[in-house]
Amino acid sequence: MKALLTSVLLLSVSLAPLVGHSATGIVFEDLNKNGTRDANEPGMAGVAVSNQKEVVQTDAEGRWTLPHDEDTIFFVIKPQGYAPPVDEAQLPQFFYIHKPAGSPKGTRYAGVEPTGALPESIDFPLVKVTDEPEKFQAIFFGDPQPRSQDQVDYIAHDVLTELVGTDAKFGVTLGDIMFDNLSLFEPSNANIALLGIPWYNVIGNHDLNFEAETDGDSDETFHRYFGPQYYSFDYGAVHFIVLDDVDWGIHAGRTKKTYKGGLGPDQIEFVKNDLALVPEEKLVCLMLHIPLMDVGNRAELYRLIEKRPYSMSISGHTHWHGHFYIDETDGWKGDEPHHHIVNVTVSGSWWKGQKNEVGVPHAMMRDGAPNGYSIITFDGAKHTLDFKAAGHPAEYQMTINAPDEIQSANSAKTPVYVNLFNGSEKSVVKLKVKDRGGWVEMKKVAEADPYYVAMRQRELEANPKASLNEPVKSGHLWKVNLPADLKVGSHLLMIEGTDAYGRSHTAQRIIRAVK
Repeated sequence: MKALLTSVLLLSVSLAPLVGHSATGIVFEDLNKNGTRDANEPGMAGVAVSNQKEVVQTDAEGRWTLPHDEDTIFFVIKPQGYAPPVDEAQLPQFFYIHKPAGSPKGTRYAGVEPTGALPESIDFPLVKVTDEPEKFQAIFFGDPQPRSQDQVDYIAHDVLTELVGTDAKFGVTLGDIMFDNLSLFEPSNANIALLGIPWYNVIGNHDLNFEAETDGDSDETFHRYFGPQYYSFDYGAVHFIVLDDVDWGIHAGRTKKTYKGGLGPDQIEFVKNDLALVPEEKLVCLMLHIPLMDVGNRAELYRLIEKRPYSMSISGHTHWHGHFYIDETDGWKGDEPHHHIVNVTVSGSWWKGQKNEVGVPHAMMRDGAPNGYSIITFDGAKHTLDFKAAGHPAEYQMTINAPDEIQSANSAKTPVYVNLFNGSEKSVVKLKVKDRGGWVEMKKVAEADPYYVAMRQRELEANPKASLNEPVKSGHLWKVNLPADLKVGSHLLMIEGTDAYGRSHTAQRIIRAVK
C-alpha cells in the first residue's frame, strides 16, 4: 500500500462524486516542488496525458479530460525539459491509479487497495529541469531476477556498488525485476534508490501474479509498486516507450495458464496515439521484456514505427546479449533495418556458478558473455551501447579461448575462439601472433562458446546440483586456426575486434608451443 499512497499524495486532488465517465485535471509547473498546485503555479499547455489508450494534450490552462472505466491508470507523458516527482525509491510518480474496488483478491501478492471516488481534479506536477542535454547516458538492466533476499544482496554487491556516483540520467529495468517472489520488490527498490537517479521499470513474465485469471489482472502487484505497465516519456531528444509484451492466460494449444509474447489492442492504440504527437526527427526507443522478434503481433507495431527515420528497441528475457537488425525477412517494411538489442542480464545465468571471494556467483550467461548491464549514450537520434561486465573494468570486452599448450607441428589445426561480448554481424575480429606475420581475419560462427562449455563441465563435476544451464549458440563468437608451424616457445596472441558500433577493442593471450 505504501507505493500507492505515495503516488496519490504527490498529486493535488479534491474528491467529488463521479459524474459521467470522464476524468479531468491540470498539468502544472510545480515551482516550489511540493507536489501540490499552489495559487501562483501555472498550468502547462500542450503536455500529453493518457489513460493507456487515448492520448490528449492539455489546453491553454493546462487542463486535460479523458474517458475512463473502473480500472484505469492516468498518466502524464513527461515532456523534454521537465520531470515528475520521484518517491523515496526514486520511482517517478507520473500516474494516478483509479481502481475504486481495488485489485481482485485471492492472489499471493497484494495489488492495489480500493482508491475510492474519482477525484474532482487529478493534477500532475512537473518540475522544470536545467540539465537535460541531448547527449546523455542511461543504464539498462536486463533480468536482475532475484528469488531470495540473498540474491537481492548479490545485485547490490555485484552491480549497484560500482554504479554509485554514475553520470547516467536515469535507469531502466527491462523486466523480470523479480523471480516470482514479488515480496522482494520493496528491498530491491530500496537498494537501487541509493544510485540517486530516477528508475523506470518494464514488466516481465516473472513479475506477474500467476494466480490471476486474465492478463489484465496479472499486473496488479506491478501497478501497486510501479504504476502503469506501459507508458512513455521524453528525455533529451529521445521519446521512450515502455511496453508490456507479456500476454498471460490460456493460449491456443495449452490447457494451463502461461505467457507468450504479445501486445493487446489497447496498447497498440496507445502507441499509435502517442506517436501521433511525437515529431519525426525524434529517436523512438521501445523498451520491452520479450524480444521483439518473439512478439506474436509485432507486425502491428512495425506498421507504427517503420516509416519513422529513427527508431530502436531493447529487451531482456533470454539471458544472453545480442544485436539484431530486423528487415523484410521478419516483415519489416522500413527503408533501413530496425536495430533491436537483447540486453545483457544482471543475473546472468540466474545467479548460478561458483562464488567469488565475496560470495557472489560468477553467473556467466549461456552465450559465454559475463553477467552485467549496459550503458547507452544517446546523442540526438544516435545511440551507442557500452557493455559493462559486472565487477570487471570497462575495458573487459572479450574472452580468448585457446589451449595453454599446443604441439608446434599441429598449430594449423588448433582453433582460437574469441567471444566479443558486444559484437554483431557488423563486427570485424582479427588475430595476430606477435612477431609472426600479419593480421588474420576471424570467421563469425554460430556455436556454443567452448569457454562456457568447459566452465560448465568443471562446475558440473564439482557440484551437479549447482550446474550452469545448457549453452546456446553465441551471437558474438569468432573462430580461426593458428598459423602453421609455430616455433617452440611462448607466443603472444593479439586480438583486435570492432563492436556493433565500429569501436575497436583489444585483448591478448599467451600460449606455449612444444615439440
